[in-house]
Amino acid sequence: MSERRACRVIDADRKSVRYRSTRDDDAALREKLRDLANQRRRFGYRRLHILLRRDGIMINRKKTQRLYREEGLAVRRRRSRRRAVGTRAPAPVLALPNQRWSLDFVHDQMVSGRRFRVLNVVDDVTRECLAAVPDTSISGHRVVRELAELIARRGKPGMIVSDNGTELTSNAVLAWCGEIGMEWHYIAPGKPMQNGHVESFNGRMRDELLNETLFLSLAHARVEIAPGSRTTTGRDRTRPWDTKPRRHSPPNWISNGPLRCALRAPLRSPLLQPRSCAK
Repeated sequence: MSERRACRVIDADRKSVRYRSTRDDDAALREKLRDLANQRRRFGYRRLHILLRRDGIMINRKKTQRLYREEGLAVRRRRSRRRAVGTRAPAPVLALPNQRWSLDFVHDQMVSGRRFRVLNVVDDVTRECLAAVPDTSISGHRVVRELAELIARRGKPGMIVSDNGTELTSNAVLAWCGEIGMEWHYIAPGKPMQNGHVESFNGRMRDELLNETLFLSLAHARVEIAPGSRTTTGRDRTRPWDTKPRRHSPPNWISNGPLRCALRAPLRSPLLQPRSCAK
């Protein structure tokens, strides 16, 4: 059957049938996008688009989304958990750095099967990881020592929030809080979302670092988890292993360094106004 007769049968325009796309296949861009997606397998197209722009590739976000979909790079969605019914009161903290720190532990194991844990300290306002301390055993005295060193570098926070773990309720921690006048708040048992900032950070850390890395030894884990281990020097990061200045709900993708400077003068900053303390 001829083309003319076939087009007449299916009621199609012959020009449409003969049309061949002249769009560039973007082979180099596709390869770059695949390389970035292989390096950051839990990054979606929005975060990969930011990395492309950082490398000097200025394209439209919709084009990044189209290429991302055509290359089959979509991240598999996690099953969502049930949401608690009811409202939660806003946290009684001003939108300033060092107002409240959150502490929690995350666990993993090395290739030998030996388990270790990481003590994470997160600033609830800037969402910055202040410290990530990996070790096979972290006692209450070790927690006090790490916090004392952190306070010497960054200053004393207004409050520290944690769960009711034995290391965090030990006599060493309680005595240290009494000596320096630190306000330490323990969340209700079985309510981890009362410490949601560090819990969210732990989830990201497990998803993007712990599940993606084989730790050969404790020394290797300390190198991989240490701040600045995978970053470009001179840039402030939320997560020490990340190459992207990402915050939870970030304002215009501003990294933590400029954000802290803006929050130190909140009344003059258009980014974030301080919330009043709950009465």
